[in-house]
Amino acid sequence: MIKRFIRHTINHRVVEAAGILHFGGLIADDRSLDMKGQTEQICAKIDALLAQVGSRKENLVTAMIYITDFSQKDGMNEAWLSWLPAEHLPTRATIGVTDLGEGVLIEIVVTAAR
Repeated sequence: MIKRFIRHTINHRVVEAAGILHFGGLIADDRSLDMKGQTEQICAKIDALLAQVGSRKENLVTAMIYITDFSQKDGMNEAWLSWLPAEHLPTRATIGVTDLGEGVLIEIVVTAAR
């Protein structure tokens, strides 16, 4: 059974299949921030969405992180590691991309168990 949550024009923000929650890509609202600041905003969004669908960050399974500037990766990692307890880190890939849109330095896609 598939459940869909938080409908938008072009997608649902979260889709659940076989007990796994699949989240669409998330970006920061304040694009004037550096990558660390944008990461902090995205992590707060993930927390809120997880709570809305009955899960929490400790249930994250995997993360795909798209960044436009590897010179800012240390700041992103700092924000990421201050948000997630070490014993609950998901699998993760960080992928360099050329463009995510004006001012967008990072986009994060996660999956989580319910």
